[in-house]
Amino acid sequence: MLGSMTALPATLSYLSQKGWTEKGRVPFVARRRHKTGGESRFWGAVLTPVLKRPLLSAILAGGLLITLSIPALHMQFKNAGIDGYSRDMPIVKTYDRVNDAFPGGAVQAQTVVKAADVTTPEVKGAIKQLHDKAIASGQLSEPSGVDISPNKTVAVVSLSVKGTGSNAASEKSLATLRDEIVPATVGQLKHADVAVTGYTAQSKDFLDVMKRNLPLVFAFVLTLAFVLLLVTFRSIVIPIKAIVLNLLSVGAAYGVMTWVFQDGHGEGLLNFQSVGGITSWIPLFLFVILFGLSMDYHVFVLSRIREGVDRGMKTDDAVAHGIKSTAGVITSAALVMVAVFGMFTLQMDQQMKQIGLGLAVAILIDATIVRAILLPATMKLLGERNWWLPKGLGWLPKFEHEPEVAPAT
Repeated sequence: MLGSMTALPATLSYLSQKGWTEKGRVPFVARRRHKTGGESRFWGAVLTPVLKRPLLSAILAGGLLITLSIPALHMQFKNAGIDGYSRDMPIVKTYDRVNDAFPGGAVQAQTVVKAADVTTPEVKGAIKQLHDKAIASGQLSEPSGVDISPNKTVAVVSLSVKGTGSNAASEKSLATLRDEIVPATVGQLKHADVAVTGYTAQSKDFLDVMKRNLPLVFAFVLTLAFVLLLVTFRSIVIPIKAIVLNLLSVGAAYGVMTWVFQDGHGEGLLNFQSVGGITSWIPLFLFVILFGLSMDYHVFVLSRIREGVDRGMKTDDAVAHGIKSTAGVITSAALVMVAVFGMFTLQMDQQMKQIGLGLAVAILIDATIVRAILLPATMKLLGERNWWLPKGLGWLPKFEHEPEVAPAT
């Protein structure tokens, strides 16, 4: 933002003074752009039938995005761990050979006991009970070990969990340790603090915290977007519609990710092995990034439409002009980002593949289906109601989207 408001205009002003802004133009593209008045012919051809049949266009486009979003309803969060990497990688092949030669102990759960002195008979007895009950449960196994800090105030009891550390077997081992074994053994110690950590525990705890705070993040982002659009366009319809359209594009991206990576329909094409879920932090990460990018496009298009309305154009004409004149810029920017993010799918790490595919799909959908079909169709259907603002909000400040131009003499 700072660069766009300072360095960019300063650079353009300097180049203009030197007469260099028109240097290096591509002749055919520049001449074609001037002939069309800056409007995209391709998107003009797409937009004409959309504005002729806005209801049908909105139903078809909205139905497509909802259909793409359906797989996201059964999205599962799962940290892939080592399983998220291609088995063809040299380091993974080495890991598999080491694991085959020395089975067991690859993933451990650590029970941490903090007391005044962990070497007392009482604490040592409780730790032995912990070990014996854990092995007898069948959910934890050897190798195990006990490490004591130099000041003898902390003891770390390590036990091997079942599974890979992130699958259902590992989570069952962790639940048994936390809910049954620890409370019955070291949990009975007085004046002692006890906690369970390790890779499986960290993954589960992170997921629990994320799920608990997810509604707060969504509420904050959506509320902030609503307030900003409400003040910018002095309309209560525009922000509601913008949020709904952006959520549709994000939902479609989630659905495609789930269908490809969780359900495993893209394993051969993208060279990965499905672990039956999506990495836990990626959906929240994608939501914030995609909502910001989508809102950026939305404000850009709506500003041009609002300029036309402020100049006296009918909403239908302003919609057509605004989208035709911005479609080329939005499409070019979107194609660059789709190409860049699409390269992530060539990485060996499954997490990077998920990020790349999710971002690429969402941006492509947002720049085409949402901006070229759903947005104009819904604005056409609503007409002047797009700019409705309750009388009670008339005190909101009014921002000019385009300065008044003095009439020519």
